[in-house]
Amino acid sequence: MRDAARTLTGRTVLVTCATAVVAVIVTALVAFPVAVRAAGDQARAGLDEKAALATEVLGAARPAQRQNIVRRLQRQDIAVYLIRRGEADRAGLPPRVVEQVAQGREVDTRAVVNGRATLVAGRPLPGAANGVVLTRPAATGAGREIAGTLGLALAAGLAAGLLAGFLLARRIARPIREAAAAAGRLSAGDRTVRLAEQPPTEVAELAGAFNRLAAALATSENREREFLLSVSHELRTPLSTIRGYAEALADGVVGPDGAPKAGSTMLGEAQRLDRLVADLLVLARLEAADLPVEVLSVDLADLADGAADAWRPRCAADGLELRVERPDGPVPVSTDPGRVRQVVDGLCENALRVVPPGAPLVLAVRGEPGGGVIEVRDGGPGFTDDDLAVAFDRGALHQRYRGIRPVGSGLGLALAARLVTRLGGAIEAGHAPEGGARFTVTLPYATRTSP
Repeated sequence: MRDAARTLTGRTVLVTCATAVVAVIVTALVAFPVAVRAAGDQARAGLDEKAALATEVLGAARPAQRQNIVRRLQRQDIAVYLIRRGEADRAGLPPRVVEQVAQGREVDTRAVVNGRATLVAGRPLPGAANGVVLTRPAATGAGREIAGTLGLALAAGLAAGLLAGFLLARRIARPIREAAAAAGRLSAGDRTVRLAEQPPTEVAELAGAFNRLAAALATSENREREFLLSVSHELRTPLSTIRGYAEALADGVVGPDGAPKAGSTMLGEAQRLDRLVADLLVLARLEAADLPVEVLSVDLADLADGAADAWRPRCAADGLELRVERPDGPVPVSTDPGRVRQVVDGLCENALRVVPPGAPLVLAVRGEPGGGVIEVRDGGPGFTDDDLAVAFDRGALHQRYRGIRPVGSGLGLALAARLVTRLGGAIEAGHAPEGGARFTVTLPYATRTSP
């Protein structure tokens, strides 16, 4: 019983049964007194009618007919008293009843006759102080009959509650069991499982939410798989280079004259691996909300100038035109300058990888109510509209353009998006007027950023 009460079916059955019992008990508490009272009123009305009829018949009948009428009434548990000249033909009637009938008044009351609660109906007869009084016991068994009927109703209510609860519980529990079974299949690796979205509304909403979760999980796993493939490729390439040069040095294939070049190549590949591992670490900390942020008052215009000074030699070496577009005054915001600079550097690194010589790289700053905007625009190949939809997904663009144009680790834009989000801002990818890509970083959202 205890185990059954822990299930939805058992609890639903118990609730419906309890509801049925309470409903029947409340009905009985209200209906029983009313029914008993109605039965008593009906008995009194019937006795009064019989008294009126007996008065007419007994007043005109002969003695033999009177005795026949009296016997027929007695078979109905009705006692007949005849009053002659103010005296009852036998003892038992209350004196006040005899007195009222003898005075020519009708009587319709309850009284104690021979020690029992009795209904009394009396009518006067023609003549001085004559009359007829009929009595019937007040306890006619109506209460027991009503109680029995209510008992049957209680039993029927319990049975109906049990049946209705069982059927309702099966109806309610079936979609939950189906969802549990589908969740088990989903956790076992089946990403194709779906639930039928059928009424009632709550069940359809549950099925819809499950289906969206399954689809999102499948999409996430696909992207994760592609990302891992991309990362493994990025790791394998520098590792292969380092291993090749290391074997060449160990075998003496590379002599003393080639050692500096080999060492420089190995150092560059090691630095590339270090950047990849650092990006992975930052992403992991961002997703765990574990990355520290120090919010200060920052001038975005000065920050853009500093970034331009750092990237100008690199742009000049690659033949790029670096421009800074900024207002004359400061653009103050509350943010972490180091993290914003990390975002700007990452976007510039992505741009320099694909922008051809002679094309521009633009750092633009402008103020907005409550914050500021910094843009990184370039004159490179840019993105398609489909690219913009997945620009900040890990490894998405890397997977699309690997082998077509220079790509990085596939982490840069995802890292920039999560950093901006951590700062309480927003980042958007679009088409630049210079013909390439445009990344717009809006800082901050004051309601989400706190020192």
